[in-house]
Amino acid sequence: MGQWYSSYISHPDTTPNYKEEPTFDAMYGFPNGRKERVCIASYEEMQAANLPLDKRDYCAHLYIDFMRCKKENMPWNIKCKHELHEWETCQHNDFIMRMKEFEREKRLLERAKRKALKESTESLDE
Repeated sequence: MGQWYSSYISHPDTTPNYKEEPTFDAMYGFPNGRKERVCIASYEEMQAANLPLDKRDYCAHLYIDFMRCKKENMPWNIKCKHELHEWETCQHNDFIMRMKEFEREKRLLERAKRKALKESTESLDE
């Protein structure tokens, strides 16, 4: 409820739209740069593995390994516990990173709003 309230009622103007690209530069605030996220599995590998569209993300290579392990160890899929754990950990870390990016965008929008308000009040005072 907190995210819904802040998005649509209390601060709709500073809530980022998750369906659009970020409005600020990805390197803004990082003087030494950032590590670029790269998907390890190629499009051809995902096509060959018949991955569903919802699994084609940064963790696709681990999901392919997990499915391969399940196929090789059928019916003893418990042997693939390690691959499943790696994939779930990658999914969790990806979710955390997306949450942090959303929060960063939100804070930068609020900062831009504060700066614009400050500039407008200074121009009215003059």
